[in-house]
Order: sequence, then C-alpha cells, then structure tokens
Amino acid sequence: MATEKPTNWRGMAVVGALMLGAFAFNTTENLPIGILKLISDDLGRSLSAIGLLVSGYGLTVAVISVPIAKVTRSVPRRLVLCALLAALFLASLVAATVPSYWALLAGRVVTAVAQALFWAVMGPVAVGLFPPRVRGRVIGALSVGGSLALVVGVPGGTWLGQHTSWQLPFLVVGALAIPSLIVIATALPTSHPEEGHAARGVAPDTRRFAVVLAVTALTVTGAFAGYTYISNFLVDEAGFAESTVSTLLLVLGVTGIVGVAVYGQLLDRFPRATLTLPVTTQTVALLGLYTAGTSQTVAVIMLMFLGASLGPVFMATQSRVMHVAPGRTETAVAANSAAYNSGVAAGALTGSLLLPLFGARGTFLVGGLLTAAALLLLLEEQFLSLGREARWTGLGGARKGGGMIAGP
Repeated sequence: MATEKPTNWRGMAVVGALMLGAFAFNTTENLPIGILKLISDDLGRSLSAIGLLVSGYGLTVAVISVPIAKVTRSVPRRLVLCALLAALFLASLVAATVPSYWALLAGRVVTAVAQALFWAVMGPVAVGLFPPRVRGRVIGALSVGGSLALVVGVPGGTWLGQHTSWQLPFLVVGALAIPSLIVIATALPTSHPEEGHAARGVAPDTRRFAVVLAVTALTVTGAFAGYTYISNFLVDEAGFAESTVSTLLLVLGVTGIVGVAVYGQLLDRFPRATLTLPVTTQTVALLGLYTAGTSQTVAVIMLMFLGASLGPVFMATQSRVMHVAPGRTETAVAANSAAYNSGVAAGALTGSLLLPLFGARGTFLVGGLLTAAALLLLLEEQFLSLGREARWTGLGGARKGGGMIAGP
C-alpha cells in the first residue's frame, strides 16, 4: 500500500508541532541554570550538585545520540515522536512533583535520552514532508523553535520560578509536549523511516561528513570556552554594571534568532556560504572580544556578531550532514548533535581551566583560535571540492570533444 502523501497544511502543522517540541526540550535542558539556587535551597544540595543536572544532561545527549538513533531506525517515526513527547511530559511531571534530588536527576536523564532521539529524527521527518528544494527553509524553521528557548523559555521559566516555586516551570514546559504530541499523532502520515527522499544523504561523502562533524565540535568548543564566562567578561573586562548583563544577553539571544531566521531562508540557495559566513563571524567575534572587548561599544558589536553566529552554525551543519550523510540521515544528525553537546562540555571545561590562568579574556582568545581552525578546515574542504568539480567538468568537456585524458 502506498504511503499516505501529506497535504500542505498537515506538513505545516507537523513542523509547527516539532518547533514547539524543540522549544520545550531546549528550555527543559537549560531551565535549571536560571533557578539553580532555588532548587539547591529547597532540596538541600550544593550548587555543584544541582549544576550536574545541566552538565550531566548534555553529556547524556552526547553519549546516547548515535546508539539510540541506530536502535530505533526501523520504528515508525510517528510512534517514536509521540513516545518521546510523552516521555518529556511524564519525566517533567515526576521531576516537579516528587520532592527528591534523585527523582529530579532521574527525570533529567530520561528527558535527555528523549531529546537525543528527538533531535535525530525531527529534521528528517520534517524535511520529508516537503519538496527537496525547500529543505533548508524547513531546517531553519525548526532551528527558530529551538533558539527561542534561550531567549524566551529560560528567562520566562526563571521569572516564573522566582515568583512561585522552582517546580512550576518544569510542569509548564513539560505540558507544552501535549499539544505537540496531539498534532503529530493526528497530522503526521504513517510511514517507515526508510521511505522518502530525506531518509538518506543527497550526495553521500564520508570525508565531507567527517569535516562537518569536526567543524561542529571545534566551533562549539570555541564558542563555549568563552561564552560560559561571558558574564564575568562583561563586568570585569568591559566594565558593564551587573544589572545590565541580562539585557546584553537578551541582545545576544535576539540576534541569534534573527540570524537563524535569515540564514534559514538562504540555506537552499547558498549551502556553502551559509556555513562559512557564520563560522567567520564567530571567529571575528571571539577574537574581537579578546583584542578590543574592553571597549563597551566594541563589546556590544562583537556580542551581536557572536549571537548571530552560534545558532546559524549549528543549523547549517545540521543541513549539511543531511546532504552528505554516508548512511541514514537520522544517524548523521545524531552524530552532529553528539558533536555539539561534546563541544559544549569540552568548551566549558576548557574555559574553567583557562579562567584562573588567563582570566576571561584568555578564554575568548582560545575560543577564537579553535573557531579559526574550524574555518580553515572548512575552507580547505571547499577548495578541494571546487577543484574536484572543475576536474570533472574539464573531464566531461574533453570527452565530449573526443580527446584523451591521462591520469585520474
């Protein structure tokens, strides 16, 4: 029996539901950051123990992403997504209603596992509902949903927790999984994972795939080596008052959403540029903060450059790995997600080691150099690719002309 073909409104409804799910998962992941002390005081645990709720979450996603994508590769995607959203809701419910650190930690682990698989299957499912020519725009829309978590979700959850209790934000964010689950259960067509144009890479290439993963790991490690201590830098180096830091971080978040929205519209037309350009601006931002960030004007400009780079880089690499995936696209996306979360952990660790030795400025120097290395790797890959394309074009022209060409 032929697979049911989605109508346009159903495809848009599913994308909207996936955006909401991405927002809920990303908000849940980072929610403890804003209410760390509230949880610590209520459960009688140290701040470092509560901090494990964030670092342990990212580590779980990094470790489990590829294995769980492979284990579930034959399960229908509607069933997988509904199960993951149900897990998000139930884990949030348990974490918020059982007054125990271990219950909260268990809920976080379950949610992290669910998020790892959600990110792996979300892109291929959404892209498969639309023609290949709009793949980049679909990825861009999903990325906007995830990016809103840091600008709206975490600040909103922090405010709610401060005015009520730390449990309520978990309940509210977990409840967002319900409408997303309902829409996916009713609007997503029944299909098997191997069906459709989004199941495998358009131009499989193991070497290019490895380069994209390396770019993801280097850029994220570089970004978070400095970004983890951005508040320290803004106050101690740039001379901003502590009361203005939240506003400056909001500026960073808003420019991130704008960047994702703009680059998302260009991914299909300029796939190389939409990865190279944000990696370049991230390099400029990190090195600019190191060299001239003591000027408040320069610091704000570089902060905007950084915000406009972080989200687009990950969005572009997600789109790229789906294009060059040597196997199934969900496994490729899972590997990129693992590289991202590993980069977050490695960046935070790198920054923590550098901070007492070189101060906050030093973390941005190292972060900028790591991102510059990613840029060089990316430019080298693109140069080699253009060279191969030129060779094949010349080879085709020579053959059409009847000439003989020596060599490969």
